[in-house]
Amino acid sequence: MFSYLKRILIGKPLKTLEEGGQALTKFRALALLSSDALSSVAYGTEEILSVLVVLSAAATWYSLPIAAIVLALLFAIGVSYRQIINAYPSGGGAYAVASTNWGTSAGLVAGGSLLVDYMLTVAVSVTSGTEAITSAIPSLINYQVPIAILIVLGIMALNLRGLRESASFLTIPVYFFIIMITGMVAFGFFNIITGRAVYHAATAVGTAVPGMTFVLFMRALSSGSSSLTGVEAISNAVPNFRKPKRRNAAMTLTIMALILGVFFAGITVLAYYGGIVPSAKQTVLSQIGVSVFGHGILYYMLQLSTALILAVAANTGFSAFPMLAYNLAKDKFMPHAYMDRGDRLGYSNGIISLAAGAIVLILIFHGKTSLLIPLYAIGVFVPFTLSQSGMIVHWMRERGRGWLLKSSANFLGAFLSFVLVLCLLFLHFGNVWPYFIVMPVILRMFYKIRQHYNAVADQLRLVEKGKVKLHEYDGSTVIVLVSNVTQVTSGAINYARSIGDYVIAMHVSFDSDPEKEHKTAIEFKAEYPDVRFVDIHSSYRSITNPTIRFCDVIAKRAAERNYTTTVLVPQFVPRRPWQNILHNQTALRLRASLNSRENIIVSTYNYHLK
Repeated sequence: MFSYLKRILIGKPLKTLEEGGQALTKFRALALLSSDALSSVAYGTEEILSVLVVLSAAATWYSLPIAAIVLALLFAIGVSYRQIINAYPSGGGAYAVASTNWGTSAGLVAGGSLLVDYMLTVAVSVTSGTEAITSAIPSLINYQVPIAILIVLGIMALNLRGLRESASFLTIPVYFFIIMITGMVAFGFFNIITGRAVYHAATAVGTAVPGMTFVLFMRALSSGSSSLTGVEAISNAVPNFRKPKRRNAAMTLTIMALILGVFFAGITVLAYYGGIVPSAKQTVLSQIGVSVFGHGILYYMLQLSTALILAVAANTGFSAFPMLAYNLAKDKFMPHAYMDRGDRLGYSNGIISLAAGAIVLILIFHGKTSLLIPLYAIGVFVPFTLSQSGMIVHWMRERGRGWLLKSSANFLGAFLSFVLVLCLLFLHFGNVWPYFIVMPVILRMFYKIRQHYNAVADQLRLVEKGKVKLHEYDGSTVIVLVSNVTQVTSGAINYARSIGDYVIAMHVSFDSDPEKEHKTAIEFKAEYPDVRFVDIHSSYRSITNPTIRFCDVIAKRAAERNYTTTVLVPQFVPRRPWQNILHNQTALRLRASLNSRENIIVSTYNYHLK
C-alpha cells in the first residue's frame, strides 16, 4: 500500500543514467531558483514604508534613497555571486567561499546560517502566500496555520518528484508574476510620463522632515534589505544546471538580479509618486495595482499572481537546502544520509528535513510573517558578509586579471552587508536574538558530527594494507530465543545446529501458574531432548531485560573458551506487509537491545507465512 501511494505521489524511480535529463535550462532554473528573490518585491518596499510612516507620511520620500542603497547592494551581491559561481562551481555558495578563505568555523557559520535561513524562507514565503489567500477569502482567517502546513507538504511532494517536474510546475506562477509586475510598472510609468497619474506624494524629495534620525533611516534600510533574500540560491545549486554549468548559472543570476532590481525600483517609485502608505487592510502592492489598473480584471490577475509567487517562493529553499546539506555532509559536518539520492534523483532527505523545519517554525510563530522577517534577514546577511569578504581574500591570493576591480565590488557588498548585520543586531534585537542561541547549537552539532565520523574512521581504518590480523576462534555458541514451540522454533533450532558447536534455547516466562509456566519447557524437551533449554522467570513481565542479562553471562563464558556468541532471534513474516501491525514486535525490540552488546552477534531467522 505504501509503495503504491509513493508511486502516485512521487512517480516511478529514475535510473542514475537519467540524471542528465534532470539538469536545468536557464528558463526553468529562473523559475525554480528565483521565486524567493522575486517574491520579496511584494513586501520589500512595504517593509521600508512601514518603518518610515511611524514618524509621518512626509518621511516616506526617504524610501527613494534607501531603495538606491538596496540596489547598490544588489549590484555588489550579484557581481560577487557571479564570481563565486565561476570560482566555486561545485555548489555550496557562501559555505564553500567562507570555508576556503576564512577557515572551517567561518564556513560553518555561513552554512549553518543558510540552513536555518532556507527553513525561514519556506516559512516566510508560505505564510505570506497564506495571508494573501486569507485576505481574498476572510472566512479562512482562522485556518492560516493549517493552510500554510498543507502548502509546505504540497511543495515538498512536488520537489520529491524531481527537479524537472518542480521546475515545470513553477514556470507558470513565476512567469505569470513577472508579466504582471512588468505590466504594472511599465503602465504606471507610462501614466506618470503622460500626466495621467496624479502626483500624491506627501512631500517633495529632499524635504527635511522633523524627527527623522539616522537610526530610523538605518532601521528602514535593514527592513527593506529583506528584498535581497534568495539571491544566493543560484550559487548553491550550480551542479543542477545544464552544461556549461558555470555559464548558465551566471547568466541566470544576472537575469534574476536585473528583474529584481527593476521591479524593486519601479514599485518604490510608484508608491512614492502615488503617496501610498502601508495599510492593515491592503498591501502596498495591492494599492499600487488599484492606482494603475483600477479594480478591473488586471488588478485581480495581479493579486492572483502575487498570491501564487508568494506561495511557491518556498521552492527556492527546497532547491538550495538539499545541495548545501549535501556539501556539508560531504565534508562530514552533517549526516551522510543527506548525500543519498532518492527515487527521482533528488536529495530526498534534505527536502523532507527542510519541510519539517519549516512546519515547526510556522507553528512556533503562528504563521505571522512580520515576526519572521528580521530573523530571516540576519540569516542571509551574515553569509553575504562572509562570502563577499572571503572573495576579497580569494582575489588577493589569486590576483587574476582585473582582480582589483572585482575585489572592489566584493568590498562594497561586504561593507554594506556588515552594516546591515549591525543594524539588524542593534535595531531589531528583539526579533533576531534567537539567532545567537540557535547558531552556537548548530555549530556544536556540526563539530560533534565531524568528531564522530573521524573517530569511526580511525577505528575502522586498516593499520597496514594487506596485513589484516584475524582472530582464530575455537568454536561458536548459539542462543535461540524461544517464545513457544512452533514451526518457527523448529526451523531456528535446525539452523542453529548447522552453524553452532553449542546450542542453547532460552525462554522467558512470567505466568503466575507454575504448570502453565513450565508448559513450554516440557513441550520443547519432548521435541529436542539433546538441546539445552533455559527457562527464566520474569516477575515484572519483561522479556528484554532477562534476555540481555542471560546473553551477557553466556557471552562472557564463551569468550573465556574462545567461542563466539550468536543470538538467533526467530520471527515469522506475514505474507502482506500491513499484517505486521496485527502482531507484537517483540523480535524487533529484542534485536534493538541486543545490538548494543559488544561481544554478541545478532542474527534473525525468518519463517515466511504462506
